Amino acid sequence: MIGRLSGVIIHRGLDQVMIDVRGVGYIVHVSQRTAQSLPAVGGACALYTDMLVREDLLQLFGFTTLQEKEWYRLLISVQGVGSKAALAILGQLGPDAVGRAISLGDWSAVRAAQGVGPKLAQRVVNELKDKAPTVMSMGTEYTVDAADPELVEPRAAGTGAKRTPAKTAAAPKPNFTAEAISALSNLGYAPSEAASAVAQANDDPDATDTAKLIRLALRLLAPKD
Repeated sequence: MIGRLSGVIIHRGLDQVMIDVRGVGYIVHVSQRTAQSLPAVGGACALYTDMLVREDLLQLFGFTTLQEKEWYRLLISVQGVGSKAALAILGQLGPDAVGRAISLGDWSAVRAAQGVGPKLAQRVVNELKDKAPTVMSMGTEYTVDAADPELVEPRAAGTGAKRTPAKTAAAPKPNFTAEAISALSNLGYAPSEAASAVAQANDDPDATDTAKLIRLALRLLAPKD
């Protein structure tokens, strides 16, 4: 199983890229959102990958974060959602918005993805609502860095392509959503209930840190008179 690829982009498409890894070109299918975030041809690139294996087919699917990959794996676990539909949903919404839509039961947001009908969108929300908090709590800290320059320099120089320097890993940002969900769960709220409240509270402009997000979510969870 190939779990990660690191190399130089030698071809770009709307929904796929070819990555040269020590002279071997791997075609990796990605969402349009991910494709747009990747560097130009000749740039260093690294992606987490998931492999589809069938008797007559081998395909790699690429993701910039482990959270995005986990959402993909959850989406394809729903009956009727194949790899194409899963990438369409992720491309339309992005990992964070997928979690929000599922937590809030907003199947119309999922329906907006190309090729996803209303019945399938409702099934996605219904089947994944209880699983959403786990993936939402992962946050986006686990993000692959650009490829090691020692691995991509020979290929870039050999083809005459201008190599984009490898990016320096940035310090991870606080994951307010994950921390708030964890705190509410520790207070005794069900994970799905906590995730739904946090997703709603995130819309408030005052939700600028974990403590404020928790307070706003608790207001939403408070019994109504």
